[in-house]
Amino acid sequence: MTTLKDRLKSMIQASGPLSVATYMDLCLHDRRHGYYATRPGLGEDFITAPEISQVFGELIGLWAANEWQMMGAPSRIALVEIGPGRGTLMADALRATRAVSGFHTAIDLAFIEASPVLRANLEQRFAEMTPRVLSDLDALPTEHPVILIANEWLDCLPVTQYVRVGDAWHERVIGLDEAGALKFGLDPATLPEDISPTQDQAVIELQPGLKTVSETLSQLFSATPGRALFVDYGPADRTPDDTLRSFKAGTQIDPLAAPGESDLTCDVDFARLVRLLRQQGLQTEGPIAQGLFLQSLGAEARLNQLARQNPDAADTLYQGVVKLVDPAQMGTRFQVVSVASAR
Repeated sequence: MTTLKDRLKSMIQASGPLSVATYMDLCLHDRRHGYYATRPGLGEDFITAPEISQVFGELIGLWAANEWQMMGAPSRIALVEIGPGRGTLMADALRATRAVSGFHTAIDLAFIEASPVLRANLEQRFAEMTPRVLSDLDALPTEHPVILIANEWLDCLPVTQYVRVGDAWHERVIGLDEAGALKFGLDPATLPEDISPTQDQAVIELQPGLKTVSETLSQLFSATPGRALFVDYGPADRTPDDTLRSFKAGTQIDPLAAPGESDLTCDVDFARLVRLLRQQGLQTEGPIAQGLFLQSLGAEARLNQLARQNPDAADTLYQGVVKLVDPAQMGTRFQVVSVASAR
């Protein structure tokens, strides 16, 4: 059977080296052999904040309910999660907001999920709310105001890498070595105008999809009032450097080792994301460190409440929240950006 690695080699032999962005896109999104098309589910290759602690999803839910109230508590609101996986975050968010008067009856639930298997699972898990489970944000209807949540989704947007060699910049590409194995190489290139490397950066990264995200949000929020929340890992104030990584079965591996069979990810350029969103006329807050954001929403109070209700699980609950907020763990590694439609 032809594998994605075989197809990639054939493409390179026929047309020359692939950009890192093209390689990443095919590895993750190819309809026949891509990671999201073929994986049975989440959790084997990586773990995200909702799996670490229920407090994460609960606080995100309270953020969403508060934004709904700040929007005037519209009678209908599209509550949308991009890249929901198994739906753990949303399940926690909905449970935490049951007491918010009118919120649940207003919700038109929607998920944007690339994996066909996970889309089917989401339809079943949230069947009582008859969610719209879509494969693309462009398919989202705009008849209601929208609140959009994306946790660890931006990091899977394909990345282009540039490498400094002397005084010149080159684009990192993927070709074949003498034995026919995938290998990294360099092609001469000109840096895009909107990225400015520091003197100490020998490698920098650009996610072209961030511009698409900003344009899509602008179009969506021009049709209806909206809010969005992005949570992901990456620096708050500088262009990421050499951050392309691959994970399989919880272990980091060579990004070229198992195309289509492992997760590929990179750090998010939050400064560029905010700049692009503002250029579209959208309002932004952040980036703010995840730890500070969760603490501002009441992480400590919620942890104490859960510990009192479940004393036997208090230590596990504590360790989970600490991992999310501790600056030495995920507290500063992850950033949060909130977005609102123009006034």
